[in-house]
Amino acid sequence: MANSPTGDSATDRLVRILDTFTPTRTVQTATEIGRRSGLPSSTAHRIVTELVEAGLLERDEDRRVRIGMRLWELATRSSHALRLRQAAMPFMERVQSRVREHTQLAILEQDEALFLERLSSPDSGANITRVAGRLPLHASSSGLVLLAFGDVDLQERVLSSPLAPLTRATLSDPAAVRRKLAEVRAIGHAIAPGYIEEVSTGIAVPVRDETSRVVAALSVVLPRDAETDFAVVELHRAAQDIARSLGFRH
Repeated sequence: MANSPTGDSATDRLVRILDTFTPTRTVQTATEIGRRSGLPSSTAHRIVTELVEAGLLERDEDRRVRIGMRLWELATRSSHALRLRQAAMPFMERVQSRVREHTQLAILEQDEALFLERLSSPDSGANITRVAGRLPLHASSSGLVLLAFGDVDLQERVLSSPLAPLTRATLSDPAAVRRKLAEVRAIGHAIAPGYIEEVSTGIAVPVRDETSRVVAALSVVLPRDAETDFAVVELHRAAQDIARSLGFRH
């Protein structure tokens, strides 16, 4: 695609526009999109208009812009993430009904844990995770599972970057994270007390596909002082059932 005077391709500019939307920022004006994308106002307005005409973005009655249904439709066609979510949902519902706390499914995406689904009860505890939200690999139980069972290049790339602590309990020393990853591989799950929020404990297990490759992390978020053994058992049972539904055979 053609480049702009600054060297950005049309694809780069499109991605910068779409990246201004977040799980908590779902509606914006075209001016706000231009400012947040770092694009010239005229360029941002032109691209937004083209995306609206294509149905990838939509305008509301106040002329504000949101993600369009056509973009959602295109994204879910033949999506590996959709297949994984569909396979996982019955077993996530079982975990959530038994543990009665937040139950989540995450995959690895651009060196972060991207959450595909979250189930919660009205009385579930604190949890900052949102569907389509992301968390750092080193700081979340799901991320630690994905990192522990990821390839060496991923681990070296993540551990060579600054590891920002989110709470006083977050592991931010690379050596400490390496020890934690070794523990996760040895016991088959990650327990992260207070890593994301001081009042919560995240627990995650790996989910394998038909090739035995770890493709996701299944997790629950418990109150910080809650007993974890029951949740670990339920998560492992669900992960095995998800793997079987994806075609994995022992």
